[in-house]
Amino acid sequence: MGRVLTKNILWGGIVVLGLMTLPQIVSPYGLSLLTQVLIFGLFAMSLDLLMGYTGLISFNHATFFGVGAYTAAILASYGYHNFWLALLLGILVPVLLALLLGLLVLRSNGPYFLMITLAFGQMIFALAWRWRSVTGGDDGLAGIPRPDLGLPISMWKAQNFYYLVLFIFVLTCLILWKFIRSRLGRSIVGVRESESRMQALGYNTWALKYLSYTIAGGFAGLAGVLYVYFNGFISPQELNWTMSGQVILMVIVGGAGTLIGPVVGASAIFILQNLISSQTERWPILMGIIFILCVMYLRDGVVGYAIKLKKKGLRNYESIRNQKPD
Repeated sequence: MGRVLTKNILWGGIVVLGLMTLPQIVSPYGLSLLTQVLIFGLFAMSLDLLMGYTGLISFNHATFFGVGAYTAAILASYGYHNFWLALLLGILVPVLLALLLGLLVLRSNGPYFLMITLAFGQMIFALAWRWRSVTGGDDGLAGIPRPDLGLPISMWKAQNFYYLVLFIFVLTCLILWKFIRSRLGRSIVGVRESESRMQALGYNTWALKYLSYTIAGGFAGLAGVLYVYFNGFISPQELNWTMSGQVILMVIVGGAGTLIGPVVGASAIFILQNLISSQTERWPILMGIIFILCVMYLRDGVVGYAIKLKKKGLRNYESIRNQKPD
């Protein structure tokens, strides 16, 4: 176990080192794409905590992403440009909203849970659309400046902002990885595997799902704060069900329940979308075909399939090694 952990840490360090080096190599457009991949990778990881580890498919996850983004944007529109304040409130407000919504949506299961999360998500989307005095309505809030860290570092420089996003992304990965490996995290995975068995063992499964829903909402809000500072604009479309659908696809394509899989899914979707859209106007059709093929033939996602292949290879190796000569 110690050897596997050391190996994972080594590979993680190599990946982070590579991500730190990339800004020196890629074009400004490539750097912009990388920043988006990290932000949406963080967003997808937050959903994976709910979808991959708890077994709850939520269609209102974009609500927390959008509310976090709007919190930072509204603060900026009133002249508060302190990043740490925006970050704190951009996480706290979605957490409070998740605490409230969780009391309602977690009373249902299966397709009913999916439907009720969709309903609440669209209610908040409609509120943002109508509340023009605060959210800007369908015009959104534009001209959001890059944050002030209180340090002699300008976030207007694309590389500096990228490194800020990378730092928060890596920190989030470590926190979620540590949480999933903890006893509490394993209890949440137990709910996914067999809720009735966990109840028989004396666990309060509703409380575990409620905790997971709340934490996932907080991390989605964190991604929303980074997104609005990157984009400089936020509109009600970021709270729409289509945004929730997009991040669900990222989790499915990358591999639910693998933590790093959703990041791979976000990378694949952004890169494919940009490559295909540059060649044809009918890119949504081609993207749809690719997603259908992934669902049909890569049901565990890219990372999940790679893990299966690795396990199969190890089993074959062990069987060959243990074979006795005639």
